[in-house]
Amino acid sequence: MRAVDDVSLTVARGKTLGLVGESGSGKTTIGKCILRLMEPTSGEILYDGVDFRALDARQLRASRADMQMIYQSPSASLNGRMTVGQIVGEPLWIHEGIGSSAARDRVLELMHVVGLKEEHYFRYPHEFSGGQQQRIGIARALAVRPGLLVLDEPTSALDVSVQAQILNLLQQLQDRFELTYLFISHDLSVVRYMCDEVALLYLGKIVEQAPVRTIFEDSRHPYTQALISAIPEPEPDSQGEQIVLRGDPTAGRAERGCPFAPRCHAETLDRCATDEPPLVTVDADHKVACHLHPEVV
Repeated sequence: MRAVDDVSLTVARGKTLGLVGESGSGKTTIGKCILRLMEPTSGEILYDGVDFRALDARQLRASRADMQMIYQSPSASLNGRMTVGQIVGEPLWIHEGIGSSAARDRVLELMHVVGLKEEHYFRYPHEFSGGQQQRIGIARALAVRPGLLVLDEPTSALDVSVQAQILNLLQQLQDRFELTYLFISHDLSVVRYMCDEVALLYLGKIVEQAPVRTIFEDSRHPYTQALISAIPEPEPDSQGEQIVLRGDPTAGRAERGCPFAPRCHAETLDRCATDEPPLVTVDADHKVACHLHPEVV
């Protein structure tokens, strides 16, 4: 089984691409491969025209500041033996050679930008709430002035009210620093709020990709339609019929045919079990991998 199979993504500068899928679909693997925290077995990682896979260790270290990651679990991503000042200041020492004392003003500025106070400088991660810990992680990522942030479900471990605060902060930072986001999530409501474009991932394959409005108003793939039908509505009586998927995605994909065919709720064709559908453009900026769609040939 390939965790990620023939996935190709392009993120425009200053925009947000959402990567959506259930657990085990390969979302985090893609994010880590982009940053070379995991080494892909093939393909290219192009950033401003430079192939990151072609860089040696020294070149990679010099270039890595351009791409940073915000992790799903804020408490697990922070060193509990370091203070906030040390955590946020460490990237400055690693990439710019700035000592802790010289970096203090810059660290305090970053803390202020993400909503932390000066009095937090000498405190340890366990003294903060989950939302505050995530703010520390965001400040650490911003310390080296990156162009791209890979956000790996940055709000899934937080309370709903705190989620909104962090999402608003990320939008403000994107506008202020002209950041580009790859936003990994399984929450379509959050994706709808944050993203410009969305790619739906199923068992390591992209099954649909389109601008966010198109995904929610004119989704074509049965998997996308099922996910959207599961979004809770403020007025349950007005919610359409929910599509319940059968089968277990963790059982792995078949050797042949469409990877979603064993769970598809639509009327399947004979070739769904034998031929894997290609990802083709069916409309402007809208790609779908499904034999049931009339534009797919």
